Amino acid sequence: MKDFLIILYYCYTPIEDPEATREDQLRLCIEKGLRGRVIVASEGINGTLSGLAQDCLEYMEYMRGDIRFASIDFKSEPHDGHAFEKINVRVKPEIVHSGLRHINPTQKTGAYLEPKDLSRLKESKDVVLLDVRSRYEHSIGRFRNALTLDIDHFREFPEKVDSLRFPKDKVIVTYCTGGVKCEKASAYLLEKGFSNVYQLHGGIIKYSHETGGEDFEGKCYVFDNRVAVDVNRINPGTAGHCYVCDCDCNRMVNCANPECNRHIPLCEGCAKSLLGACSETCRNHPRLRPYDGTGYYAKQRKGYDPHKMMRVSGNAKKNRSEV
Repeated sequence: MKDFLIILYYCYTPIEDPEATREDQLRLCIEKGLRGRVIVASEGINGTLSGLAQDCLEYMEYMRGDIRFASIDFKSEPHDGHAFEKINVRVKPEIVHSGLRHINPTQKTGAYLEPKDLSRLKESKDVVLLDVRSRYEHSIGRFRNALTLDIDHFREFPEKVDSLRFPKDKVIVTYCTGGVKCEKASAYLLEKGFSNVYQLHGGIIKYSHETGGEDFEGKCYVFDNRVAVDVNRINPGTAGHCYVCDCDCNRMVNCANPECNRHIPLCEGCAKSLLGACSETCRNHPRLRPYDGTGYYAKQRKGYDPHKMMRVSGNAKKNRSEV
């Protein structure tokens, strides 16, 4: 039995004082011994955390007790330890950098499509399944017959919409890892005149949990020390190709050269011969990191003390409902 959980969540909701909420989140995560990343903005909150199962459950209960976050749809997975080295809670202009700050998903967004409903629709020739993730994410796994975009960052999504060559009344279903990118991606498609836009509710992760992940090929890239996770328990396949030898590959690594750090599929043979690097040049780099077989390199903690990030005084809990 695995004693830890990894939880993934987001919520678009007005936050009047993001800095106070950041302080409250940081304090709570320190108290519960949680690690990971939380982004707070005036438009909402987005987080991925790991911790002992009971501590994660108490965190989720706390969040649901806050009237701003009561509707959060948490996605959780058992794990055998922490998936992060430390806790970081930051205030940013958006909870996912898109450049679409004028879009408010609480007012306009694509209709939710539940995982069970996608299972019935995804093979239809009248439906476009649109992957809104970055290239390195879909290089290791994606839905069969999905349309992918050649982008390095989600902020490039808007400029790629003009290259979509199908009728504006075509049924489009967007998807991403956990759903957060689709909120603004689907809203932007509606803004550009596409009339039948849906988004996969809860993303790939929820689809895997609720349907077994049928017809998702390869693995899902995740932003923690697992790097990529299995999705399909029904008809699994391979989607990626080794960056070096082009063989079928479901392994994702970060290049062992820290000045490159490229996210790439790399088979075990090439990873072993190149010591986790993406090329001979990177393999011979003087700062090459020791390759342990995972391809994940945590940032050094060097005197890390989360308490030093506490800045705001005052009561950040004023928005919580009475118990």
